[in-house]
Amino acid sequence: MTPPIATEPPEGLAPPVPHEQAPKIGTVLPPHYRDCFGCGDRHPTGLHLTVTVQEGVAVDAAFTVSRDHQGAPGLAHGGVLATAIDEALGYLLAVLHQPAVTGRLEVDYLRPVPVGSVLVISAECLGVAGRKIYTKAVGRIDGRDVVRAQGVFIAVPMEHFLTYGWTDPELVADAERYNP
Repeated sequence: MTPPIATEPPEGLAPPVPHEQAPKIGTVLPPHYRDCFGCGDRHPTGLHLTVTVQEGVAVDAAFTVSRDHQGAPGLAHGGVLATAIDEALGYLLAVLHQPAVTGRLEVDYLRPVPVGSVLVISAECLGVAGRKIYTKAVGRIDGRDVVRAQGVFIAVPMEHFLTYGWTDPELVADAERYNP
């Protein structure tokens, strides 16, 4: 049995450095593809996450919780919040210029998130060790922590996405914008 991937970075991990072609601080990043539930502008019930590059290997992301994102009446579904965090953490890969997949994501739900709330997620890369990219994020409403997470992404070659279903040329072109 394979042991779980630890989300805690190893001791002595060097701080991450943005790729030389990383988007500049303040850049609002486009969707990695337009039909993505997390960031896509064509997904009718998606999160439509807006992501802005911050200093270092960090991004801020935001979305408004809609009725389409409910679990309990009037509250965001926990899985939707995990999706938003995963998406925000995934955008760190644009700053690193490294295609990767989520290896593990641990989410702590701190407070209910009502429909109509604007959730602001601050995500940062803690470091890279081999193929493992260590990340963390916190989601806030009006400056108050409501959800937090740590995750590990596993670097993969772009061919990984081509092998597992990205046969639509438009999707491939969208993805290649971040992975030259």
